[in-house]
Amino acid sequence: MKRIFLLILLIPVFAFAEPMFSPTWGFFIDLPEGYHFTDGDGRDRFSFSGPEGLMFDIIVYNGRFNTMLELVNDVNRRLSNRGEADFFQYRDKQAAVMKLTFGEFDGWGLALGLENAAAAMLALSYGPAGKEGMELFHLSALDSISPTAADRRYPGPVMEYSYPRGELKNTPLAVRGLSAMIYEHDAEAAQVLIEREFSILGAYLNTPYLQAACIRYYRFIFRDSYDRIFNAASAVVRNFNGHAVSANEQKRAFAQRVLTFVQGFEYERDLSGSDFVNLVTAITEGRGDCDSRAMLFAMLLFNANMRGAIMLSHYYSHAMGLAEVAGSGARFEALGTQWLVAETTASIDIGLIDQQQTDIRHWFAVVFDHE
Repeated sequence: MKRIFLLILLIPVFAFAEPMFSPTWGFFIDLPEGYHFTDGDGRDRFSFSGPEGLMFDIIVYNGRFNTMLELVNDVNRRLSNRGEADFFQYRDKQAAVMKLTFGEFDGWGLALGLENAAAAMLALSYGPAGKEGMELFHLSALDSISPTAADRRYPGPVMEYSYPRGELKNTPLAVRGLSAMIYEHDAEAAQVLIEREFSILGAYLNTPYLQAACIRYYRFIFRDSYDRIFNAASAVVRNFNGHAVSANEQKRAFAQRVLTFVQGFEYERDLSGSDFVNLVTAITEGRGDCDSRAMLFAMLLFNANMRGAIMLSHYYSHAMGLAEVAGSGARFEALGTQWLVAETTASIDIGLIDQQQTDIRHWFAVVFDHE
């Protein structure tokens, strides 16, 4: 039997790559690791170089085009692009996805309306034509774009285009007698996103970028899943009275109820893929491994207007939840906060940790609300 005990667990802040923000236009991008800014004016034009000769360009047009069709036609003309384009709506804004085939390059492009109704951004992700394994990098880079701050908790434009969410359906949850409205295709889309990003993560094994790439992987899942499970998470939070917590003791008691909930999930592994059960399936069917449970724990805290995060260890092959609540217990310091540790795969109280997993050198945090 594993030995569990209380300790104060302190860890230094780790530096990692963060999403980039345009203060002029309000958009965010969260490129795969290894991309570096190479050119541009820092306002309307940005160019990045990435691994294996990949390139990523952004251009913002303010009032130049009346429609996405005009913008796409202009790009095709200037690049002599031979790829096709398709048009859709992203969050009530005009958008277009473009296949790029020009010169000695291929890739994908995305055009999106911005919060300023007269402005639109064009993003091009491309590299040497025919280079294997680059398609997912292009799609991930474009999918990382958030035209506004609110879009950072909503599925990205590539996933929204590729996997329309369908109709809202009343769906039973993993709490007896509880249900919530969930889009009919969200579980499938969430799993596709996870498998795509996991494939990209594999490219960083045995590289200095692995930890930062891992942080991006979970950050991406958080962004994609937040709205997909929002109704379900709200129902669970109300059921656990989390909507009414205010005092420190109430917050800790709520965090304990959430922890007990995810601890009761069916333990599931799938070593043939990402080994991560998407959060729609997790909250509706009550199953998942340590990292999906830890992320769901953190997201339920967010839904209750509390701060949650996760801690990860490649060495221990484990993940745990983190909660910003007061009281005694094992704590993990990251980005200026001493988080209370939440072990999601053993039936123990919040703040307890396995004695055999306490070497702080082998852990790092993913803090989802860090700017």
